[in-house]
Amino acid sequence: MTEGIEPMGLAWRKSSYSDSGGECVETARLPDRRIALRHSKHPDGAVLLYTPAEWRAFIAGVKAGELDLS
Repeated sequence: MTEGIEPMGLAWRKSSYSDSGGECVETARLPDRRIALRHSKHPDGAVLLYTPAEWRAFIAGVKAGELDLS
């Protein structure tokens, strides 16, 4: 649990790009508009929180290839 957030009380979503092996992340929008992120195989594990601006910057970086490991 992070900052008093109950992960089980959130509406978690998986990307349509997620693989069938379960190696993916899930996101949920909090009432204060922050984005919660967790590993789908560990739903009771750590939850990372992002402001809307941080989340937009992250998504923009992914789309631009800034996070490619190759």
